[in-house]
Amino acid sequence: MLNHLHRDVKLLLFSRGLRAFAFSYMNVVFAIYLNRIGYSTLMIGIIHSVAYFSGALFSAVWGFLSDRYGRKKILILLAVLTILSTSIYLFSTHLLWILLSVVMVNVGAGGSAGGGQGGGSFNPVEQALLAEKCAAEERNRIFSTMSFVGSVLGSLGALVSGLPEYLQQRRAWDPIDSYKPLFALTILCSFALIFIYQAIHEEHRPSATKRILSKQSSSFVTKLSLLAIVDNMGAGMLGPLLSYWFFLRYGVELKALGVMFFLSYFLAAISFLLAPIIASRIGVVRTMVFSHAAASFLYLILPFAPTFFVAASLMIVRSFLAYMDNPLRESFTMAMVKSEERGSAAGVTHLARVVPFGVSPTLSAYIMQSLSLNVPVLIGASLQLTHDFTFYFLFRHVKPPEERMKGQRGQEVKR
Repeated sequence: MLNHLHRDVKLLLFSRGLRAFAFSYMNVVFAIYLNRIGYSTLMIGIIHSVAYFSGALFSAVWGFLSDRYGRKKILILLAVLTILSTSIYLFSTHLLWILLSVVMVNVGAGGSAGGGQGGGSFNPVEQALLAEKCAAEERNRIFSTMSFVGSVLGSLGALVSGLPEYLQQRRAWDPIDSYKPLFALTILCSFALIFIYQAIHEEHRPSATKRILSKQSSSFVTKLSLLAIVDNMGAGMLGPLLSYWFFLRYGVELKALGVMFFLSYFLAAISFLLAPIIASRIGVVRTMVFSHAAASFLYLILPFAPTFFVAASLMIVRSFLAYMDNPLRESFTMAMVKSEERGSAAGVTHLARVVPFGVSPTLSAYIMQSLSLNVPVLIGASLQLTHDFTFYFLFRHVKPPEERMKGQRGQEVKR
């Protein structure tokens, strides 16, 4: 699967896996760590909201700058910022420093690894660079392989999230200090990323237009972005606080959550390998919609799970379906915009996907604290189902270049 890939694609695959590994355990432990150092449920939601708002804004900025000054340079800069950001967790628990950290690079509070993502602001820049390294007919497969690598390494990272609990129980570590080895490991991984990005070759061609996006790309990106706001307003009602929701609802600790996230990411990884195969048979849009709608339905019935085992099983199966559209959506976006605008397009769509996460965690945390743990889940699932039906209605006739070429070849054969 990897032997014939371009050298730079392999380096990007490795960097995605390394980031997914580090950001995965950070996502699992971060909200619980904030709880351990004394922050309330509402304040934890506010911290996540600040992280997502700032991350969304800067993702669009990084995507735009990558089109102007080079994607490789921006990726290196983001790795440096990750080192600085995570170092704050080692030395301070003060609210202002934590807010500064999540604003710089939202590791833990928004640097998602689930679904093969490698983390927040990196993704738009990385997508644009990866699209330059693959042909149209290989794009879905390579993007899916990228997500597969991220999800497999993310699942291993989820297992590592049990380290603080191990250090507390077996080594009698202080409950707060037991989290610091994970922060230090993230810093080491970020140093490694700098060397990987340095080795990537890029012949940067700056965008010729001063507009963020041309009129041709703008209409497509606008529709995609508006739908992304609805989808991620729903996803954000529970996603950023998922481990915390399980912690409050079922009283489970990090070890059990680590296993659940490991299995979730592992099944998501398998779905990434199946995604381009299914898309080649029924089309990219149908594959994205059908898999995501089924996942939204499982999300809807999650609050009615009577035990942790049943709820965890639903989430694991949901992961197989929910993340299948991730690499296809990234590939679809890169296919429908101009080459020199890919960083900006990825940044804008990422902005639209992440902004709702700035609202949802605070709203969700308030509802959890004052009303019910389950209401945010029901609201989130309903919003995601609305997105699924609307997406199909708007894009059911839209085909990326490789599907159009396949259709033209099929017509020529019939003639």
